[in-house]
Amino acid sequence: MGQLDNKTALVTGATAGIGLATAKLLAAEGAEVFITGRRKETLGLAVAEIGARATGIVADVADLEALDRVVEAIRDHGKGLDVLFANAGGGEFSALEDITWEHYATTFNTNVGGTVFTVQKALPLLNHGASVIITGSNIDVKGAASFSVYAASKAALRSFTRSWAAELVSRNIRVNSIAPGPIGTPGLRGLAADAAGADALLAGLASGVPMARLGQPEEIADTVLFLAGEHSRYMTGSEIYIDGGASQI
Repeated sequence: MGQLDNKTALVTGATAGIGLATAKLLAAEGAEVFITGRRKETLGLAVAEIGARATGIVADVADLEALDRVVEAIRDHGKGLDVLFANAGGGEFSALEDITWEHYATTFNTNVGGTVFTVQKALPLLNHGASVIITGSNIDVKGAASFSVYAASKAALRSFTRSWAAELVSRNIRVNSIAPGPIGTPGLRGLAADAAGADALLAGLASGVPMARLGQPEEIADTVLFLAGEHSRYMTGSEIYIDGGASQI
């Protein structure tokens, strides 16, 4: 028996990296998993990799009409929602003097707005005892040169986690967040301009981790599974740092 047998989950931003690894694990543990991604081709590949328990929906979380389609598909499934992993997000480097309105708005619309309205629109579907998990970042308690807008967006999500936990506790819905450090994902490599730059970026990030390595998406997925299931039933409003000690040591 799996930890999530007969449960229904939604994972946003699940075509690669943390989202894909988590969707695979939740499905392996028995959940029916709805996943979102912005591109049909990569979404189809992710569904095929996850297997028969996966349903893909093309959606950008910054698009409210797309989120309505996601909610409608889950409602039609008829079993409500037991696990919501609001994972979709991203960011780019920009020094203070180079920040543009577009850079700010794109980052906040996706990371903050996308999370706010994903959770809001899913509220009517959340079953009693459901678990909401938000992807933050350990950068929410650190300073990061040229990454300030992204860091601020993740700090906002930490605040929302606490407030939503207070709002939803009467429905026995738990809200927690994860705070990964540098994780070996395509998104992290994509912050660099080219392959050589990506190698240098990842090596530099790893050198700043007490464990002297990057994390792997599967290690983050394990923590999401913990928050999704009964083993974390006395946790809400919390943030778990999964960063090799980078924010703690």
